[in-house]
Amino acid sequence: MKPHALVTNDDGIESGFLQALVEALSADFRVSVAAPTTEQSWIGRAMTRRGEIEVAHLPELFSNTEAVWSIGGTPTDCVNIALGHLLPEKPDIVLSGINIGYNTTEALILSSGTVAGATEGALWGLPAIAFSKCVPKDLFMEISRTKGRTSGAFSDSLRAAANRAVSLSTETLQHPPKKGCVLNINFPAQTHGETPVVETHPAKVDLGSLFEKSGGGNFRFYYHSGLTVRPDPASDRAALEAGKISRTLLDFSKVGHP
Repeated sequence: MKPHALVTNDDGIESGFLQALVEALSADFRVSVAAPTTEQSWIGRAMTRRGEIEVAHLPELFSNTEAVWSIGGTPTDCVNIALGHLLPEKPDIVLSGINIGYNTTEALILSSGTVAGATEGALWGLPAIAFSKCVPKDLFMEISRTKGRTSGAFSDSLRAAANRAVSLSTETLQHPPKKGCVLNINFPAQTHGETPVVETHPAKVDLGSLFEKSGGGNFRFYYHSGLTVRPDPASDRAALEAGKISRTLLDFSKVGHP
């Protein structure tokens, strides 16, 4: 029997990047999808503590899947509800993504809803991977606006990333990390079948403020891409800049242990 993957994301269930991953997985995996109804980027590991969370079963949204749920909460909510209530048995692996844009450096990883979705799976003792895809600056705004719809050469790159995600997921099942770990995988802007995978660690970044004045003494969120990343040839950001796939092991099993 094919292994069973639970898939989530933080860009929302309508994301074309999620669709690319699900389509690629369906050849080798049984796939269940539990993804946010709307975009939940930059939410980190937030959970919906107040109010009810609406869950809609939408089997028609993706073909060749076991089940599809649109969940009105965060990525962490989605995985927690799916594992605790929706799936009849635990899946073999939890996959999150593919995110529109990279999730590199300590600051972005800790803020990422994509990484948080995978982390929730790891906290249940399951192998877990977060997938993200670097998008060229000249395409990012349009791809974000259209919820991950792509065309031309970048569509080929996205499909290649999705196919590599399948092989990396299979490899992880064959050689799983210890429980409590998350693999954070980032694909470069140009990804193909032979793009090398390198082991990395999160780059250090001098973040500064992520808010700007909006008038009247108030502030609003503003992510500026000109962050200062400290030079490190073994970092996740350096791997992407070299056109390689970055694979970083996030070891949460050590949290709370000396």
